[in-house]
Amino acid sequence: MNIFPLTAIGVSTLNSAGDMLDVRYHFIANKNKEFLNTINVENLGYESLKSMAEGSVDSREYVNSISKKLTLNDKQQLVIHSMEEDNAISNICDAYLKLYLLSLRVSKPNTINLDGIFASLPNNVWTNFGPVDVQDIDIFRSTKGEVSVKSVDKFPCMTDYIIPSGVRIADSSRVRLGAYLSEGTTIMHEGFVNFNAGTLGTAMIEGRISAGVVIGNNSDLGGGCSTMGTLSGGNEVKISVGEDCLLGANSGLGIPLGDRCIVEAGLYLTGGSKVELIDANGDLTKTVKASSLSGQNDLLFIRNSLSGSIQCKPNKKSVTLNEVLHKND
Repeated sequence: MNIFPLTAIGVSTLNSAGDMLDVRYHFIANKNKEFLNTINVENLGYESLKSMAEGSVDSREYVNSISKKLTLNDKQQLVIHSMEEDNAISNICDAYLKLYLLSLRVSKPNTINLDGIFASLPNNVWTNFGPVDVQDIDIFRSTKGEVSVKSVDKFPCMTDYIIPSGVRIADSSRVRLGAYLSEGTTIMHEGFVNFNAGTLGTAMIEGRISAGVVIGNNSDLGGGCSTMGTLSGGNEVKISVGEDCLLGANSGLGIPLGDRCIVEAGLYLTGGSKVELIDANGDLTKTVKASSLSGQNDLLFIRNSLSGSIQCKPNKKSVTLNEVLHKND
């Protein structure tokens, strides 16, 4: 679904040099629909807001009315931004707008262009007072007193900007802005979700969802398990986990899984892993690379405890999540 062009209104925190550190959006809309409006911003319509964003019309009165609502301080700046098309990211306003689209569930992972996002985001000190420039942190501490530093990173945690409905997150520092979390998602303390990644339905996450990875409905990522991303290491295959799947504790996944698949605890399955195929009678039929099994349904991956070989059998078990745990009202 094409949602562009978009207009957005937000507030940016500035460093001592007047550079933007972040953008907290309060209004996002296209020509037909509002996706976000936290403070009942008057929607002047796409064309008017676009003209304001481009500076072709006088927006002082409108800007002043919103600034009063938000009680901006001298280190904040109101932002009116527009994006005509889903092009590569060229500035911090683009970057935060697209991260918002993901965490607001407007755009699913891998459906919008995020090229250029790292170059457009500054590396900030994320504190209990918000973002601070790395070069400004010492003097900031001297004026603010007790300053708690949560991280030094280009991405903030999602819950500092957006809290999606119907989710439970035990440690919010482990979920980056730009994560896509469907209703019914439960993320336990060891669970991690990167930007441009997430869940497409009810899910239990106790492992790591790397950038670009999506997890299907009714699937469970066991404690400490890993999914291979595409940001580094040369892996170009987008990993996904289908519906009704289980990745066992401390397992790893380097191929896309279909529906109703299980990976045994402690088993790291890469695309190049040699896998022995076992039929329904328990007989070895052939040995293949794991990548050849990508996207297939009803597979059980185990390691033979005697030979040490990885084996794949037809999966006859079903994964059922506890409904009470995932009813996150």
